[in-house]
This record gives sequence, C-alpha cells and structure tokens, in this order.
Amino acid sequence: MGGARGQRPWEGRGPKGPEGFETLYTAERKIYRKWLIMNIFIGLLIIAIGAFCQSSSYVPINKIKAWSWESYWIVQGVFAWLIFPLLGALLAVPSGESLFAMYAANPKATLLTILFGALWGVGGLTFGLSMRYLGVALGQSIALGTCSALGAILGPVFTGHAHDLTSSVIIGVVVTLVGIAIIGVAGAMKAAALPEEERKKAVKDFNFGKGIAVALLAGFMSACFNIGLSFGEPLTWAETPDIFKSLPATLLVTFGGFLTNAVYCFSQNTRNKTWGDYKQKSLWSHNLLFCALAGLLWYSQFFGLSLGKGFLRDYPTLITFSWCILMALNVVFSNVWGILLHEWKGASKKTVLVLVIGLAVLIFSTFLPQLI
Repeated sequence: MGGARGQRPWEGRGPKGPEGFETLYTAERKIYRKWLIMNIFIGLLIIAIGAFCQSSSYVPINKIKAWSWESYWIVQGVFAWLIFPLLGALLAVPSGESLFAMYAANPKATLLTILFGALWGVGGLTFGLSMRYLGVALGQSIALGTCSALGAILGPVFTGHAHDLTSSVIIGVVVTLVGIAIIGVAGAMKAAALPEEERKKAVKDFNFGKGIAVALLAGFMSACFNIGLSFGEPLTWAETPDIFKSLPATLLVTFGGFLTNAVYCFSQNTRNKTWGDYKQKSLWSHNLLFCALAGLLWYSQFFGLSLGKGFLRDYPTLITFSWCILMALNVVFSNVWGILLHEWKGASKKTVLVLVIGLAVLIFSTFLPQLI
C-alpha cells in the first residue's frame, strides 16, 4: 500500500515501481512549477506596472495651471487618497457585506491603521516637498530608498514580529542604506557642478541641503504606510479574493494621510492667501482633469501591489519583500522620468555613473535577502 509512512505513493518508486506512474508525477510537477513561475511573473509584472504609474503621477501635475502647490496637492489628494482607494476597497466587499460595518466591528485595527496612515501623511506631504526641492529623480530616489529600508524594519517591529528581522533582512537594509548614500553623493556632485541658472531651470526651487533633509524625513514617515497595512490585515473577509484583500486597509491608510495633508494644505492656503485658487472657475475643468489623472496614477501603485501579492501567495519571501520591490521599481522609473524631464541635463558622465551605481545597489538590496 505505497511507500513508508508520510511518503507519497509514487515517491521512491522510480526503478522499483511502475515507471508510468513516476512519469505521470514528474509531468504534473513540471506543470505545477510552470504555473508557479507564471504566477510570479504576472505578480511582479503587475507591481511593476503600478510602480511605473506612480512614477508617472507627477507628470500631469506639471500641466496644472496657475494654482499654488498647496491647492493642487490637496485636490489631487482627494482623488489619490479618497475616491480611488474607496472604489478599490469596494472590490473587496463580498455580496451582502458592508465595508464600514466591517470597520466598525474591528475598531482597534481600524484606528491603528488610520493612525499610521496619518503618520504616513507627514511622509507623503514632505515627499511632495522633496520633489519641489530636488526634482523627480533625486527626490523620489532618496525618499523611496529610505522608505524601502525602514519599511522592512518598522513593519515587523511595530506589529510584534521582530523575530522576522533575520540577519539576511538586516544585511539587505544595510546595503539599501549604502545605495541611498551613493545616490546622495550623485546629487551632491550634480549640485556642485551645475551652474545656478541651470539648476533653477531644471528644478525651479532646487535646494540640495533642504531637499535632502526633507526627503529623508519623507522616507522615514512613509514607512508607516506598510505598518498601517500590517495592522489592517484583519480588515477583510474570508470570501474576498486574494488580489483584493489589502484594499480595505489601503483605504484607511490613505484616509489618515488625507487628514494630515488637508490640515497642512489648508493652513498654507490661509498663510499664503491662496484660497482664491479654488475660485478660478475657468481653470477648474482643466486642473481637475490633471489632478484626477495624477491621483489615479499615484493610487495605481498600491492597487497593483494588492493585485500582485495575490499572485504571490505561494511565495512568502516575495510577499515579505513585495514592499521593497515596489519602492525599488518606483526609484528606477522615477529616474527614467527625471532623465526625460532633463533634470540631469548638464551632469557629467561621472555623476551619472555614480547615480546608476547607487540605483543598482538599491535595487540589488531589495532582492538580496532572498539570495542569502
């Protein structure tokens, strides 16, 4: 009646048992292996598409006319942090269930998720400022690199899973920080070499020292997004498809972030006397369109992350590092846009080489724990 206890009937029965049975099992294993590989490919491809969309979200913002930074930032936030996340979360709700009733039934998880969303909002706010002072390429690289590294540490620590911080994870974080440092060196080289006029032309409010500080703070606080998602893991239903499971938690995190950004932006409207931006009726249709497009592109990264993780359920390591993978891809695509927008125009070949090395180290660090 088969092999030893705990052994599948076909195991160990190659030459000794029916060859046809062994052949059948081998064929089935090959099919299953191909299925897993295909799921990995699809999952990572979806995450990559989301990362590309996020890195592209600042392009339509450049099309907005006459509005101050605080005005267009909060308007695009309505789409990025409220409307599209709500539509995404509704996809996770089974027939006959209520999204907000589920939140009410889990008050602790709900409040903690919103709290870390509010903290992430500080990161999101300063993230936008880092673009203002450093440009798309350098600002996103440093902020997202820091977020990628600290997200790997703070997630397990704040959710009581510090034991998940294995030596391979710590090594990956250290290498990530090395990559950030190299990118910072490239930025310093660029700042030192470019004439003042060229810097102002590429990035209107370029300020390297101020931008670096803001970008590092943005990365630190942005890591709270992943912590919020961890606290929000219970906020779903058993019937919800894997590809949509994290979307209800995503809505709460972005809602918390919206609150933080709204307080700041409205205070800036008062301070800078820019409330009149919202009264320019002739600009509303144009600016609203590009704000909506920017919001949709931005949200796509977390919608894609949820969908991608649904295809990676059989690979816990990839699930754990999916956050880092997303951040690394955001860095890559943001620098592609930075080049297209001429933010590195005039930089020497040596500076560009240092930048490329830094990006390569940063990307490698996100996969390194899986190789150790």
